[in-house]
Amino acid sequence: MAEIEPKAPTTQVGTETTSFTDEIPRPRGWMYKRIGVGKYNLGWYASPKFQLGMVAFVCFMCPGMFNALSGLGGGGKADAKLADDMNTALYSTFAVVGFFAGTFVNRLGVRAALSFGGIGYCLYAISLLVSVHKYVPGFNIFAGALLGVCAGLLWAAQGTIMMSYPPEQSKGRYFSWFWGIFNVGACIGSLIPLGENIHVKTNSTVGDGTYIAFIVLMFFGACLGLFICDADKIIRDDGSKVILMKSPSWSTEIYGLWETIKAEPFIVLLFPMFWSSNWFYTYQQNGINGAYFDTRTKALNGFLYWFAQIVAAVIIGPLLDSNRVRRSVRAKIAFGVLFTLTMVIWGGGYAWQKHYTRADVSQDAVDAGTFTPWDWTTKGYLGPMFLYFFYGMYDAVWQGVVYWFMGALGNSGRRLANLAGFYKGLQSAGAAVMWSLDSKKTPFMNELASNWGILSGSLIIALPIVFMRIKDTVPLEDDLVGTGETIEDVLPAEAIAEKRAAGEI
Repeated sequence: MAEIEPKAPTTQVGTETTSFTDEIPRPRGWMYKRIGVGKYNLGWYASPKFQLGMVAFVCFMCPGMFNALSGLGGGGKADAKLADDMNTALYSTFAVVGFFAGTFVNRLGVRAALSFGGIGYCLYAISLLVSVHKYVPGFNIFAGALLGVCAGLLWAAQGTIMMSYPPEQSKGRYFSWFWGIFNVGACIGSLIPLGENIHVKTNSTVGDGTYIAFIVLMFFGACLGLFICDADKIIRDDGSKVILMKSPSWSTEIYGLWETIKAEPFIVLLFPMFWSSNWFYTYQQNGINGAYFDTRTKALNGFLYWFAQIVAAVIIGPLLDSNRVRRSVRAKIAFGVLFTLTMVIWGGGYAWQKHYTRADVSQDAVDAGTFTPWDWTTKGYLGPMFLYFFYGMYDAVWQGVVYWFMGALGNSGRRLANLAGFYKGLQSAGAAVMWSLDSKKTPFMNELASNWGILSGSLIIALPIVFMRIKDTVPLEDDLVGTGETIEDVLPAEAIAEKRAAGEI
């Protein structure tokens, strides 16, 4: 039996009109009772908005804290070698699992994927704490590899929710909300080592308390994942459901990987953007923050980096959804902005990198007294501080535009889960290569050049899909192909009648 919401006025939220009380049939039960009223309406528990918020807080606690820890350079350790090896193992397994993670998410559901995914982050932080007191490289490498498996599932589930749950006109805002909340976690996580090491003006390993705080928060995030709804229970504001595969099996989902590319073969032109989207973390975290600054300043820089991501996400999300410009035109504008930022920000990075080499800031140079890690009180600190801040903004813009490009190609939860898996798999493969190169002491200037070149080249390769394949809307019939579902399965009867009257179906 469905529950009918009584009629009442609508409320304006930004440029999007959301009806809180139109006659929307929903199943009975606590999952579909409204939470909040008026402008404080949060939807219902099994609504896209509420579920995205929960997923954002899972990522707040797990990947957010991981990012704060990694942002210190070397996983908070003075010597980055162990963290480089752990991250090489992490992103190697992430690349393999991530590519197929959409299949697992479609088969197992987003709740199982998220709750299992959070466990790996706890073990990773535990292994770093253990390494401070005992040399156990085997355990550390295992923890890194396991996190790759867990993170692959978690991020594929997150991508599915963020791209397939919202209506077409709100995908940029959903990214903005998620990315903002997620990076608040990284900001708060950066304040933990800042508070613990506020008086430490040397480049040293963070204290035990820092690692313990991260472990506790990551474990809480893993537990929160158990309370996420699976996609088949989600009801949108207009009464529609998420498009899924009817009665999925392992064979249909594995075949679905091929179907995703077959349905949109141009998607391979986005693969270089996927590959390069985490390539720059290694250089930024180890080559700049970890190499050049003392412990407390690394923590401050990390906070500013992740705060910049929040600022950028809040700006770019609404702009990507602006209804003043057609979506196909917005895609071209977003591409132009991203290319300009790549030239300007990485050009600034080149100007900074000319000042030092890896040998200039090595531990030998510190021991010899020829280099002292910079503190926030050091004259000239503001220049690299702002550069690092803009690197953080660039990351959010890049990730946001890539997610928006993918979301603009369709609305099917099944296909977008596979796209999210492709994205995280290729992203992680690129990161694994870069962490491996850094562990071999690749010159910092070479690392910067590889970042600038790969980012610029991947944008050029993506030109055809941006200019030719992103349309103003994707017909519902296209999203249903190959899923076994019909329009009646995903739209309420009132919406179907309206579409038929308008000649849309």
